[in-house]
Amino acid sequence: MMRIDAVKTKNLPFMLYADTHGRIYEHPHLRMLGLSGSVPQAIAEEDLAPMPAFSKLFYIPDAPPIGLDPDTGKTEILSEMAIDGVPHRCCAVAAFLEPGWVRGHLPAADYRAKAYTLPSWAYGAVGFREDGYWVSGFQIEYNPKWDPRNYDDRKLVSAIRRFRKRNPEGPLVRHLVRCATENHCFAAKNLFLGRWEAPLPVSRRCNAACLGCLSLQPVASFEASHERISFTPSREEIVRLAVGHLTHAPEPIVSFGQGCEGEPLTECRLISQSIREIRRETGRGTINLNTNGSRPDRVRDIAAAGLDSIRISMNSARPEVYHAYYRPRGYAFNDVVEAIALSRDLGLYTMINYLVFPGITDQEPEIEALKQLIDRTGVNFLHLKNLCIDPALYLERIPGPRGPGMGMSRMAEILRDEFPNLEVGYFNQAVRRD
Repeated sequence: MMRIDAVKTKNLPFMLYADTHGRIYEHPHLRMLGLSGSVPQAIAEEDLAPMPAFSKLFYIPDAPPIGLDPDTGKTEILSEMAIDGVPHRCCAVAAFLEPGWVRGHLPAADYRAKAYTLPSWAYGAVGFREDGYWVSGFQIEYNPKWDPRNYDDRKLVSAIRRFRKRNPEGPLVRHLVRCATENHCFAAKNLFLGRWEAPLPVSRRCNAACLGCLSLQPVASFEASHERISFTPSREEIVRLAVGHLTHAPEPIVSFGQGCEGEPLTECRLISQSIREIRRETGRGTINLNTNGSRPDRVRDIAAAGLDSIRISMNSARPEVYHAYYRPRGYAFNDVVEAIALSRDLGLYTMINYLVFPGITDQEPEIEALKQLIDRTGVNFLHLKNLCIDPALYLERIPGPRGPGMGMSRMAEILRDEFPNLEVGYFNQAVRRD
């Protein structure tokens, strides 16, 4: 138990808890807390927002919630609660925010008894007030192209049927149908709906062993959230899909490097050859590469083929934190920095896919390292993407202090103030004009 130095604690949202069946309740007295790293915090009013409509709620078994007693200012672990007169073990409740939102705090929970690894979602703090859910977070970017309201599956099935009638069907199309209908991948849906950004997964292999990999996890860890592609697509099918999309879709992007594959740089030759053929048939739209940036030489080769933009992922601008998460094989942090700088030198629209985590990303040493990286590379765009991982696993494996940080919204303000030419947001950008 610890004491929280907070003002107006009686106005904080009430703490949520769940029973072991996942039924969610608000506590009648205890108030919502959040974790910055491993440190409980009362959440400032300016860091609270009504939960966006297309967010999800989760409960965390074997992890009782931590709340704040507004009368004493003390934290309290709620292990048990009487529901209809019957004692029930209590589980913490978390929110997964809809696209475009950055979480400000982790769920305040006691993870010590949890003997499993949570699936890969970005778990955030959530409470209840005035007949609605409130979260710690803020909207970094709104883009109607990624608004869940524009992804009505009632339109998808007929669109897939029409697509299959018009196009020869190969392994890549069949894979993307599963991505769209089973994994609900927005990019895959876009391919069949004939609009915006569409995916071109190509790689079965990877040269990193990320803690939170979305497509491949050891059996003893947790189930991956995507089915990794099990074949190498033909150049002919890649080109056919890309040309069709770039030619006819509004504001089109095609992107190599998806959650359902390994590292696309391992298929450098296939990607380079495909891009050359695509550009022989159409100059329209944006060809993008999402990558870990591990091989600058291969980035150079793909750029020379006609690439327009690149998004390079990293969880930290500090080598020791980067290596602890990515666990690279045959490359190092400095190779990634070189790839970012090289991409800018080659004239690519260069983005960093920055995987953020409250209490780690918003520490002063991390922010200083990030500022140096931005200065050195001249990157165009910084994505603030919530890192999808079990909070307890990440805090256990990452070296150095584990919070508290200065606050995610404050970190974003600093970056915008110090780098007025840097775009800070959430979504890939269309950069090639017709």
